[in-house]
Amino acid sequence: MSPYTRELILSFFVSAGIVLGGALVGSLSTILTGALPLDTMSDLAKRLKIWGAVASLGGTFTTFESLDMGLFQGQLGPLLRQGLFVLSAFLGADLACRLVAVMAGTSPWTRP
Repeated sequence: MSPYTRELILSFFVSAGIVLGGALVGSLSTILTGALPLDTMSDLAKRLKIWGAVASLGGTFTTFESLDMGLFQGQLGPLLRQGLFVLSAFLGADLACRLVAVMAGTSPWTRP
């Protein structure tokens, strides 16, 4: 397996782990606040979705450098590679958000 493929898979699972872990552990706050754990878990997953994707990319400077090379210097390879990393991260975060919705008993295929 190539290092690039490994990084794509790592990006997917890191973003999914951030959303799942944040939602599950964050829902423990309901012990102190008296809120509903499943509602809190679902809300946290939606709020953490973008942060999971961004954190799994390891920052945004590489993304902006790749955009610069692709758009302004005519190098499409780095632009496409970075686009796949972003897509992988968002897919992982979205899958985790949908898994939390299933655990919470709400439909993961509809938007509020």
